[in-house]
Amino acid sequence: MALQQFPITDISNLIPQKTPFVMVDSLLDFSIDKVVSSFKIKDDNLFLKGDILLESGLIENMAQTVALHTGYDFFLKNETAPTGYIGSIKRVNILELPNLNETITTKVDILHEFNGVTMVAIKVFNINNEEMASSEMKTVIAN
Repeated sequence: MALQQFPITDISNLIPQKTPFVMVDSLLDFSIDKVVSSFKIKDDNLFLKGDILLESGLIENMAQTVALHTGYDFFLKNETAPTGYIGSIKRVNILELPNLNETITTKVDILHEFNGVTMVAIKVFNINNEEMASSEMKTVIAN
């Protein structure tokens, strides 16, 4: 199967989340050990309080970016994207929360993956490429 050109904006078949819970909207880059997504904060977002995306929304964006890596990997193998969940989150550092209509970029480095358990380091950046948040996360594919 030929690789698609980035960005990929139709990601609906790559992640298990469906509207209104989708917190990523484009796949910007992919390799075996990294993934980059973008997400525009819109006024119908469930995690908005006023004009600010809450911490929980930012963490969900991080987790869905990891899911996007798994989903695209399975897509390349012509398999259905699996459902997964967050096994653990540690070292969350939120420096700034994004505003309504802001586009954030989330970069995930895959530290290691074994038997459906993936350890990752995540950073979220604003439009000026300034770091807004970071975390380490373990995700697990459901059996």
